Amino acid sequence: MSNKTSNVGNIYQLDGRVPLLKAIPFGIQHILAMFVANLTPITIIAAAGGLSQDEIAVLLQNAMFVAGIATLIQLYPVWRIGSKLPIVMGVSFTFVTALSTIAVNYGYPTVIGAVLAGGIFEGTLGLFAKYWRKIISPIVAASVVTAIGFSLFAVGARSFGGGYAEDFGSLNNLLLGTITLVVCLLWNCMAKGYLKQLSVLVGLAVGYVVAIFMGKVDLSMIFADGFISLPKIMPYVPEFHISAIFSVCIIYLVSAAETIGDTSAMAATGLNREITDREISGSLACDGYASAIASLFGCPPVTSFSQNVGLIAMTKVVNRFTIMTGAVCMMIAGLIPPVGNFFASLPESVLGGCTIMMFGTILTSGMQMVAKAGFNQRNITIVALSLSVGIGFTTASEIGLWHEFPEMIQSVFSANVVAVVFVTSIILNLILPQNMEIEKTL
Repeated sequence: MSNKTSNVGNIYQLDGRVPLLKAIPFGIQHILAMFVANLTPITIIAAAGGLSQDEIAVLLQNAMFVAGIATLIQLYPVWRIGSKLPIVMGVSFTFVTALSTIAVNYGYPTVIGAVLAGGIFEGTLGLFAKYWRKIISPIVAASVVTAIGFSLFAVGARSFGGGYAEDFGSLNNLLLGTITLVVCLLWNCMAKGYLKQLSVLVGLAVGYVVAIFMGKVDLSMIFADGFISLPKIMPYVPEFHISAIFSVCIIYLVSAAETIGDTSAMAATGLNREITDREISGSLACDGYASAIASLFGCPPVTSFSQNVGLIAMTKVVNRFTIMTGAVCMMIAGLIPPVGNFFASLPESVLGGCTIMMFGTILTSGMQMVAKAGFNQRNITIVALSLSVGIGFTTASEIGLWHEFPEMIQSVFSANVVAVVFVTSIILNLILPQNMEIEKTL
């Protein structure tokens, strides 16, 4: 590869080579943006299934390896599986509630069986996306992307305050998150050229060093699991229960809507164009079949990460080769426990300081998509009603708004803003007349 074709300016292009040493920091930045979030769902679901700390540690290692494989498939498709877009894959938060319930009632092997069956279901559905894609109109996708932004606000705020730690909201956590956020902002304002796009990585690095001096990082754990360890294939034999598979397949539909929203937002903000049917089909097929592969490693489903869509919207770094270096680093982290332990020791407040602005960027991306779809009366009605129902009904779930519904419906919708917005916007898009402009009266 000649120097002419290897240029750091290619980070803003989908294809083209970037000098390796310059590409790696941008790739690592994408991985750091989702690293802790990639591991958290497994911890919650496995704990609900009664797994030991040693078993959970094995699954965390597997999750890093699987996320790297899934990202590579998205970047460089296998047959029709993969979108050829700069999409970073990781373990999905969307399934946490449903899979935790299954883990409690049936055990963790049933979780794996449901993930395997559901993954094949979504992957196959993705291959035939061109036949049903039109029901996900631009205004529906815009509503879902906006809902994703709203749904992540609480995630960013919780990370900023320290995550699920006992000292959540403490002065130290808030100070650490603020320092990280200020560093990101200062770097973004003062750095020149392509270095400006490394603000998240610089913020994470400075925040990590500050956290060490504050005593919030346990460095002794970095080498606790040895220096190399291969991922464990089939740590649990899948068990299949119809009710578990059915409920998980419903969540896969919601995850598919999120993926369509994520890829649409990424294409709009990073590539300045609309997503194609082929790209949507490939991304959904990868979502599903990569999730089936994840189940063979004992992991929950993987999906596109909204954190990285926000990072692309903020930095405009869309180069596949660059993000591929991050995917390889993620796989290495899955093979070398000290690497994974080092990244996993990143305090939540540091991550929150970097991501809280990125999540806001996703919301504004949704607003831009609404504007692009047009502010006619029909689109305004769909967005306004789907968001008010989605945000309002899930917020009110704490006061028992959903208690009359079957438990399966509650587990899917009661706390999932994106799911409610998706279903509401789809229904409105199907039933509202195409021409519903308000007639002007004298």
